[in-house]
Amino acid sequence: MKKYNLITTALLTLGLTACGAQNTNNENIDATVSAAPGAPGAEPYWAYAGKTGIGTSFEQYQNGQYNNNAATGEVSKVWFSIAKGMITETMFGLIHQAQIKDMQFVVTGKDFTVTEADDLDVTIDYLHKDDKGRPLSLAYKVTSTDKKGRFTLEKHIFTDPDGQTLFVRSIFNTSLKGVKAYVAVNPYINNNGLGDFAKTTEQGLVAWEDDNFLTLQSSTSFKMQSVGFTGVSDGITSLKKQHTLSKKYSNIGDKAGNVTLLAELGTIDSNTTFDLALSFGKTQQQSQQQGAQSLSKGYQNVLDAYNGKGESLGWEDYLQSLEPLNTMVKQTADDGKLLYTSAMVLKAQEDKTNAGALIASLSNPWGETVLAKQGSTGYKAVWVRDFYQVAMAFMALGDTATAKTAFEYLEKVQVTSKTPGNNGDTGWFLQKTHVDGELEWVGVQLDQTAMPIMLAWKLHQANVLSDNELKDWYARMLKPAADFLVDGGRAKILWNDMQITPPATQQERWEEQSGYSPSTTAAVVAGLITASDIATLSGDTQNADRYLATAKKYNSDIESQMFTTEGNLKGDSTDGEYFIRIGQDTDANSNTKINANNGREGFNKKQILDGGFLELVRYGVRSANDSSIVKTLAEYDDETLEDNLQVKYSFNFTDGSGTFAGYRRYGNDGYGEDETTGTNYAESGSNTPGQRGRVWPFFTGERGHYEIAAANANNTLDDAKQADIKNSYVKGLEQFANSGMMLPEQVWDGVGVNKAGYALGEGTNSATPLAWTHAEYIKLVRSLSDKQVWDYYPVVAESLKD
Repeated sequence: MKKYNLITTALLTLGLTACGAQNTNNENIDATVSAAPGAPGAEPYWAYAGKTGIGTSFEQYQNGQYNNNAATGEVSKVWFSIAKGMITETMFGLIHQAQIKDMQFVVTGKDFTVTEADDLDVTIDYLHKDDKGRPLSLAYKVTSTDKKGRFTLEKHIFTDPDGQTLFVRSIFNTSLKGVKAYVAVNPYINNNGLGDFAKTTEQGLVAWEDDNFLTLQSSTSFKMQSVGFTGVSDGITSLKKQHTLSKKYSNIGDKAGNVTLLAELGTIDSNTTFDLALSFGKTQQQSQQQGAQSLSKGYQNVLDAYNGKGESLGWEDYLQSLEPLNTMVKQTADDGKLLYTSAMVLKAQEDKTNAGALIASLSNPWGETVLAKQGSTGYKAVWVRDFYQVAMAFMALGDTATAKTAFEYLEKVQVTSKTPGNNGDTGWFLQKTHVDGELEWVGVQLDQTAMPIMLAWKLHQANVLSDNELKDWYARMLKPAADFLVDGGRAKILWNDMQITPPATQQERWEEQSGYSPSTTAAVVAGLITASDIATLSGDTQNADRYLATAKKYNSDIESQMFTTEGNLKGDSTDGEYFIRIGQDTDANSNTKINANNGREGFNKKQILDGGFLELVRYGVRSANDSSIVKTLAEYDDETLEDNLQVKYSFNFTDGSGTFAGYRRYGNDGYGEDETTGTNYAESGSNTPGQRGRVWPFFTGERGHYEIAAANANNTLDDAKQADIKNSYVKGLEQFANSGMMLPEQVWDGVGVNKAGYALGEGTNSATPLAWTHAEYIKLVRSLSDKQVWDYYPVVAESLKD
């Protein structure tokens, strides 16, 4: 934040605003009436993570990059989210750079004050749909109804595709007299909640930190404006107590903090409409100009451009470019509504400064109990494993341009001699990074090193990468990755100082345990076999032989290392023979414990199941009929296991058509709400013993993929079986979507204290939408449409027959 000097203090004494004192752009200096008290305001927290909508504009590439010379014109770098009917975290610049926590409307009458944060009845819909009800853009209509029937509020929410503005139309309806509407914005400029300044201007309300500015403007003049410190002098407390504003402030003085912007829109009656622009820039002037330009174009012109009406290129054009979409719709149970939504949701979660940077989710998990004093990416970051799932979903949709751009981006997150702070070996891919490649987490996850190789092979098979391009990428990125999968090496970067000896991984796909993992090993074997194929094409026969021989060695050890024949799980379908989640030694029958994590103590490894063994089938490492796979299904599906060790849970379809399956990550999972107290994950800032990981919907997709593979292995994938899979697994995933058709990371499984009041199968506040879940849904629909698992690698199955 800015440090104020004696000159600034003197200017404030003369009655000038803090913004004017620090301004280096010769903008107007506004007179100060009074400065709001109460710095720094209430402790800042992130917004609720269970989003019912996310949005941004569609932008077209030019030569694999986003720039203003592309056919879509100026690149809009604004993203927004919606939760509980409110506009929540809105980003500008980089996709993880939050600029507000929330924007909410307030309605006052003679004897009442209601905010959007209060308990209103909320529905959400899409503004632009086809005749089947399928969304054609990420523009939303959110309707909030006062429970006492005093008013309704309808919001239309989208961005200006040719500017840096969030456009919000608010439509109020009331039959009462003397009712007023206000709008309040809680800025979190530059991705934190404590460093902000704020003031009123003739153009609107302004907040800033350093050179990041936002402006709130209206198509009609605000009747009143005030700024203050959240929870102290923000005006909302006054409105709630007195239904009117007792004091107003034009600035917050010389101390930054957690601030709120408040404006009176005016008196409302029937169909009272206000158009608002929340706009962003690197100077106050830029942010004001952006909003003014959007408002001058008007609601319909901005919305039409966003949607892709007429000559404009927008979301409708993107959907029309996805050639497989119409065929895929036939394998959905909802006429393609979730499929269309998922396609746009995945594209919306790509950064526009770093083309191809695909994030995990536009949310901060359990955000409302996570402090926002410092910047946090949450899930708005790159994990190569999630990234692979999404890139493969783009391929399934026919969006080869995004898939290729994403693959090319991966070079930015591979460890090389130039990686900042690296003093170890190279070739592996970083655990988690910002979209610009900045290091965040540096654990070694071998599946994340194998998957870029697998993706390259798929891109080449689809003629997205030419022979020459593949050879070039082999030398630059894929060979170092394959070498690491064979030789391992020393990870020595930031906190990490560990020798990695494949196929044992420092972390498996849940980032919590080291050792021998079926899911990791499946990816490593597939990665090395595809690397061998790529090396052969590149003329590197020596390494081609080495990669293949190593893959076969890893493959031959899978059962002895990870399939126990002396299991100790107790249930109706247990026989003691199944794949374990992970082991830290090479004897699957030993009684060693895995590490404690997420507040849960470590258990004997033979007590912990997960669905990772199904990845062996997905990639072609094992047949769906292999005895080790079939035997494990019995335990995996056993709902009579001790609750903490149980993985499968059944849910009812709301239409009464039966039940469908959901699965936890693994037994004894602690990544979720506390089942004893009902509190959020690590709500107190530390883990608690009662934390419980809930059901993750994308496992329903993983199991659906296995059913396709099994039907193919048994020559039974006829129309009836296809319909059965559609009406069980595809429909099940659709059931897990919320009212805005966002698919969550986790859903409530019905176990323990339900403090938040979740319905069974409803998304919790972990992270929604999760890109991986939407990707798994898309791939399952494509797999069912093709009658072949989309992630299957025939070269893997063929190579392991020898």
